[in-house]
Amino acid sequence: MAGLLLLFLQTAAAAPPADLTIWPEPKTVAEVEFTDSQGKPRTLSDFKGRIVLLNLWATWCGPCREEMPTLDRLQGQLGGADFQVLALSVDPDGEQVVRDFYAEIGIQHLELYIDASARAIGSLGAFGLPATLLLDRHGRELGRKLGAAEWDHPEVIEYLRELIGTPQGG
Repeated sequence: MAGLLLLFLQTAAAAPPADLTIWPEPKTVAEVEFTDSQGKPRTLSDFKGRIVLLNLWATWCGPCREEMPTLDRLQGQLGGADFQVLALSVDPDGEQVVRDFYAEIGIQHLELYIDASARAIGSLGAFGLPATLLLDRHGRELGRKLGAAEWDHPEVIEYLRELIGTPQGG
């Protein structure tokens, strides 16, 4: 099974969707801390067992604002026990500015996660926004994309469905 997964990832690396760079081997990811919509402390470990598309963004970032609806639609289509779009705001003004933005553009499927300290940017080596990391079920980074993407494009959805369908998802 591991051989099939490696073959899948190598094949996908030739032409990944959304200009996603897939690493030859999964990489360890720093543990980052943030809060959820109830102010409860969370970490990336809370999402182990799922494929996670971790998107670092901010309301003041134009490309982030443009791609947010595509992330919302992706979560609406694939979100559940096996997959999670984790849109992590690094807005220094915190929760209310993000709540207002979600309401303004009609976000329906994304949960609210905030890292007002923006420490995740440095911890994850994501210097520039938006930055999106694809994490396997073990919390390891399979690949990343710097800059905006159309995350609900059919190629992306097909790619993620195939990844979700693998025994370990990475």
